[in-house]
Amino acid sequence: MILLFFLISYIFYHSICNYSGKFIMGTTIKIVDDDGDKNYVPFKADSLPVGSILPFDVSVKGKDGMKPLYGKGTVFSNLAREYLSGKGISELYVDKDKASILGQFLLRAERRSSLYDEKTLKDYSYQKEQHYQIERAALISGMGVNFSIFLLNKAEIRTLLLTTEESPVAIEAGILSSEGDIVILKKDIPLYREFLSGLATSKDLPEKDKSKIEIVALKENTKMIIKDIFDNPMSRDKLRASQGLIVKIIECLSKNKELIYDLLSLKSHDHYTYTHSLNVGVLSIGVGLAVGLKNDDIEKLGIGALFHDIGKTAIPSEILNKMGRLDMTEFEVYKKHVTEGEKILHDNRDIPVEALDAILQHHEKLTGKGYPMQLHDSEIKLSGRITAIADCYDSLTTPRLFKASNTPYSALSIISKEKNDYDPELLKEFIKMLAKIK
Repeated sequence: MILLFFLISYIFYHSICNYSGKFIMGTTIKIVDDDGDKNYVPFKADSLPVGSILPFDVSVKGKDGMKPLYGKGTVFSNLAREYLSGKGISELYVDKDKASILGQFLLRAERRSSLYDEKTLKDYSYQKEQHYQIERAALISGMGVNFSIFLLNKAEIRTLLLTTEESPVAIEAGILSSEGDIVILKKDIPLYREFLSGLATSKDLPEKDKSKIEIVALKENTKMIIKDIFDNPMSRDKLRASQGLIVKIIECLSKNKELIYDLLSLKSHDHYTYTHSLNVGVLSIGVGLAVGLKNDDIEKLGIGALFHDIGKTAIPSEILNKMGRLDMTEFEVYKKHVTEGEKILHDNRDIPVEALDAILQHHEKLTGKGYPMQLHDSEIKLSGRITAIADCYDSLTTPRLFKASNTPYSALSIISKEKNDYDPELLKEFIKMLAKIK
């Protein structure tokens, strides 16, 4: 089934490459009445808002007629927009029976773009910076906590449980069912760390939950170590601790490869650097195991993948937190996070030099269209190739305030269409590895 999916994606990619459309000016939706395409409505490709879920099938005009491009339910991502731009596709089509749905969809998209004013967005970014996302599964109904718990949902934050260090309060079952991201104040991270350390040995914890909590604790402790190192890259104690956690992740996946589903954080409602870094690290380690790398090489890969975005600590927060697309100048600044990351860790004796490849090359593409060095094919090291796939996949499947996330299937379909940019053999292993994620 997995190989069949990959083959379909491969054929689909090449069929799109035969596109030879022409641009039709104007914004009025009209039925195409030339070249025998009477059953389709054209519209501008750049009118599709990034992050939207398509309520109809989308086609593209090729040499041999209309070709299916995106199915109903696909999330239109930044990568999809870049793909269309790179192929020179400026016009898309829907079935004429969907003309009214298309019109309503584009109108709603225009209204949504003005939903949040600038002050609301600034307040949201500020609140997000003051809080730290935690795993919902770490909170068990009835257990006492001495840190307050909040819910971050869309652009709002509200209190779920208010307490103090001296006066613990039991978690009520109802608060855990609220939609959104569970967060705590950053100043309470030490209290949360203590809570996790005592959770597995708690007499109040049902026996059936202990193995699950061990995985949750490993995941959460890894996230906190990532944050610690982002805050202080020269901390040798934290770097050694991260290496120990990577060894534990490798041991878990070596014993049971299906634990990868438990180690990934898949339920967030917005992007968090530490969660993204954890996911990229876990995914990269999983691929390293799948292709038969030695444990020592997987450890080096894991270190590079966990800290692939550490250079973002050198990028202005207004660029990192911008809601919407970066302009060209902003994007050039953003791209520097790759080289800045390599600079930050290059002279650290606790970082293996091989780990730097994942940091420096996770945005390179086999076609030479990546950055920062526009490397081609064999110039990109194995760890760079693996981390590039993991980084792209997690970015596509992570929602933002303004956009929905792609489903795993949709994300893999998008990456498969960019097959020439990514190592095809590694991509096959990646798809096999995630076969059970829905």
